[in-house]
Amino acid sequence: MIHLEKINGENIWDILKLNVSDSQRNFVAGNDISIIEAYTAITSNGYAFPFGIFEGNNPVGFVMIGYDKDDYWKDAPAIADGNYNLWRLMIDKNYQNRGYGKQAVELALRFIRTFPCGKADFCWLSYEPENAVAKSLYASFGFIETGEKDGEEQIAVLKL
Repeated sequence: MIHLEKINGENIWDILKLNVSDSQRNFVAGNDISIIEAYTAITSNGYAFPFGIFEGNNPVGFVMIGYDKDDYWKDAPAIADGNYNLWRLMIDKNYQNRGYGKQAVELALRFIRTFPCGKADFCWLSYEPENAVAKSLYASFGFIETGEKDGEEQIAVLKL
């Protein structure tokens, strides 16, 4: 069973050591980039919730949740307004194919449904169109592609 821990001074270095396989690098940003994005969102009047994914004391992945948009996100998709975003999800290459991704999405959605930034109608996310594994995982939770894109990534939405 896994759990989420807020990124902090004690666990950040372990989270920064996690990586996906080489074949997945085009699908997800590194955890260093994600944590930088979280910081810049927060300092720009936005919301970001970066979490380490742990099995016991062992870090196995990273997930980040966002809400709405910050002052500098000029090309944000319309769905971002007033809604939550499953912004990032990665499971380290050494811990994949054990169900951690599915458990992490369940925990992330449980956190989102506490509405830490206020009530919202939707959770949205985006992924590279060729990332069939992500598409299947998110569809299993009821995320539906909208046909819209965030940059080059396909947007999918879940009614909360």
